[in-house]
Amino acid sequence: MSLFRLDASILPAYSASRALGDLVEGEWVAQHAGDPIVRRDVAADPVPATAWTAAVTAGQVAEADRTPEQRDAVALAATFADELIAADALLFNVPLYNFGVSQHFKTWFDLAYTDPRTGQGSPALQGKPAVLVTVLGGNYSPGTPREGWDHSTGWLRRVLEDVWGLDLRVVQRPFTLVGVNPGLDQFADLAAELKADAEHLAHTHGQEIASAASAA
Repeated sequence: MSLFRLDASILPAYSASRALGDLVEGEWVAQHAGDPIVRRDVAADPVPATAWTAAVTAGQVAEADRTPEQRDAVALAATFADELIAADALLFNVPLYNFGVSQHFKTWFDLAYTDPRTGQGSPALQGKPAVLVTVLGGNYSPGTPREGWDHSTGWLRRVLEDVWGLDLRVVQRPFTLVGVNPGLDQFADLAAELKADAEHLAHTHGQEIASAASAA
């Protein structure tokens, strides 16, 4: 059994998404002690911004005519696909940044998606157990003043659940800036409750994907 873990936080020392991801991983290890965990930190080791263009244009020319940059991009996309396909379960820890998808995750996904094995309609990832951990500095839930401002979670679910066909579970923790931004101090009790709920869900979903991988 193997777990693939991706992190996208730019602040590893006090990352809320990594902390929740650690709980998911802990439940995986509890059931699969000693089994490999493949880690990819797309913030610490970002995908080159030009790689997606190079990989796309590589598909428009004969392999012998590709530039070194195109060859490198295709090879990197294949590495990403290999990591995803080889894993028995997947964990994605992706924060909301500036109301949208982390640029580091988006660049990684775009390149991974160019590999035919992980393109839309490919069966390679269908039904694979996965957890998406996402954290939000504010609260964008229905009825809040900024309802509809979270332009990340819906997209992440779409590409992971609908495009790749993963058996996806989601852990979301809002209000991570409570205690950091004084303007949010009034929500301290609610933030603590939401944090506890997210931690409980992280444990639960970690147990679920570990069990699902074993049963596959």
